Amino acid sequence: MFEGIEFSDTNPCFFSKTLRTFLPTMAQTISKPTSTLLISFAIFFFSTYVTAETPVFSRNLSPSSLGLKQEKLSHFHFYFHDIITGTKPTAVRVAQAATTDASSTSFGAVYVIDDPLTILPDNTSKVVGRAQGIYALAAQSEAALLMLLNLAFTEGKYNGSTLSVLGRDAVLSTVREMPIIGGSGVFRFARGYAQARTNVFDAKTKYAILEFDVYVLHY
Repeated sequence: MFEGIEFSDTNPCFFSKTLRTFLPTMAQTISKPTSTLLISFAIFFFSTYVTAETPVFSRNLSPSSLGLKQEKLSHFHFYFHDIITGTKPTAVRVAQAATTDASSTSFGAVYVIDDPLTILPDNTSKVVGRAQGIYALAAQSEAALLMLLNLAFTEGKYNGSTLSVLGRDAVLSTVREMPIIGGSGVFRFARGYAQARTNVFDAKTKYAILEFDVYVLHY
């Protein structure tokens, strides 16, 4: 019955030592049908024991095991509407420093945003998503923002998927570049960058429209 069964002496463990001692003794003392049944039970019991004793913390996977195929580069173009004043602002100041009001750059002010993303500069054009997150005035000598936000798309196959942006927006620069640090949904494992340009800025109302070009690698 035990022909072909080998017990390795390399890296001995509780499981292999126990089986090496237990199985031959069992075979000699009980009948063949009963022995076969008990041996199967013993293998199941001890394999379960060893698995419980040594859980796997990490392992290498093939991308295909998660359904990931060839990586592709996508380009998205839209307009970002940041509305601070009016009856329905999309950017709300939630915190500031004691010195913020005296700062020429509003250093220390923090805003939470839920800005619409549209296909055209006109705010009545089709909405393709929302920019949701936080920006903070993070420079004392120039107008520059720390941007931490999710681009949450609602259009077509991208509906429900997001891209995460974390970067610096020097608002007086012609083009500002910010990294895409990840995503969800169809943008899992995403990486890339976003370029922002000021399309419109009303100094009185602080209403700003930014033109965004986003380049992202994803599966």
